[in-house]
Amino acid sequence: MNLDKSQVSELYEQMLLIRRFEEQSGRLYMEGKIKGFLHLYIGEEAIAVGTIPALREDDYIITHYRDHGHALARGMHPNIIMAELLGKATGSSGGKGGSMHLFDSSLGFMGGHAIVGGQIPIAIGLAFAIKYRKEDRVVMCFFGDGAVNEGEFHESLNMASLWNLPVLFVLENNLYGMGTHVDRTHAGGRDIYLTADAYKIPASQIDGMDVTAVREVTIEALNHIRAGNGPVFIEAMAYRFVGHSVQDPQAYRESDEIDEWRIKDPINTFKEKCIVEGLITENEIELIDNKVDQLVTEATRFAEESDEPSIETLFENVYQENSGPEVGF
Repeated sequence: MNLDKSQVSELYEQMLLIRRFEEQSGRLYMEGKIKGFLHLYIGEEAIAVGTIPALREDDYIITHYRDHGHALARGMHPNIIMAELLGKATGSSGGKGGSMHLFDSSLGFMGGHAIVGGQIPIAIGLAFAIKYRKEDRVVMCFFGDGAVNEGEFHESLNMASLWNLPVLFVLENNLYGMGTHVDRTHAGGRDIYLTADAYKIPASQIDGMDVTAVREVTIEALNHIRAGNGPVFIEAMAYRFVGHSVQDPQAYRESDEIDEWRIKDPINTFKEKCIVEGLITENEIELIDNKVDQLVTEATRFAEESDEPSIETLFENVYQENSGPEVGF
């Protein structure tokens, strides 16, 4: 494993923070404190943690509605995220976006997007702006297997290749688009990465439950893009241990299937491997566990004690203020 002890501790802490944050979010939802839809990232933590920290501070990230893990991996504070989930004024979007619309342009985090596949053409726009301005930046675009059957997915890959744009496509294939298995929705089955070949985009399929494998392939892909070689496509195979949303009864899959995938839990397998290799101790793990628990507890307290958005803010950030001349018809 090509990691030092500090890197191991950081990767473990980031994955565990996502897991504990999502577990607490689920509890708060069941208590009625989080409204609307809630899509949890439990089981897929290795993808966000293996990819996002490899970016530079001025790079862009854009993702789908299962966005809590990506926001945490990018460095958005747990307090701000939890406040947004509870619809509080201190949240990342002032309590107006909720779970599916986390956003922080100061971090280059250009939002979670509720429309399936809707973020992909926006990523192309960001990448085109980078090229147009001759900047040394990259766009990392996340999407799920359900998005690859949308027309804008193919249009975006085609344009990215034609214009040699600096974008890294990260497909998080958790095998289910809501409640339908990918084998029933995609003619190519689980090997969706082969689609990129039609657009002459280098592509690979990796174990999305192995944070070190994800990290290594991501670093290689980013180097390729920064060298001016155009887009890269990564398909990370993973599995969500919970339903599509908290409301999902999961009648479409057997418990034995979930149990089989839980053996590959990305956090436990990484922890056990690092202990064996002497890269982390049980005592260090306990300290990280306690630190993460405190962060999540504090995020919950902060969110619950924060104020609701005031009625005066109802129409703020709805329309762009027009500073130009009036146009008459």
